[in-house]
Amino acid sequence: MAAKTNIKRTLGATYPVGASQVVLFIPDRNREDAVIDQQYWVDEALNVMGTIFRGATAFPPGRGVWRDDEVGGRLLKEQTVMVVSYVDLKLLTVATLRSLRGFLHRFGRETRQGEVGVVVNSKYYGISRYDVAKA
Repeated sequence: MAAKTNIKRTLGATYPVGASQVVLFIPDRNREDAVIDQQYWVDEALNVMGTIFRGATAFPPGRGVWRDDEVGGRLLKEQTVMVVSYVDLKLLTVATLRSLRGFLHRFGRETRQGEVGVVVNSKYYGISRYDVAKA
């Protein structure tokens, strides 16, 4: 394809090009190795990301491992669902990131995660201290 080809126009796309990638990781267990309601949290992630970014896709669970350095480096094996959005850069605003933060902190706090991971534009951000729940 020629370098100057306008892919959006050639495909007849009507929506903005989603060039930024946002990825959430939803494991099937918590820090103590107790099973959580993964499907509930995947649905919640899809709802949040669909609302703020126009859409999201949850990929089937994959095997993963997380090292918990706060308990001597214990390895926790889990089945993790990745929830992915391709986002127009203009949608990564303070308001949308605050909405995403609200979900990530609630997920971490309510499911007792040692760390909640999110990737934005190929950079991993690990969250291990969660905002206090609002009354």
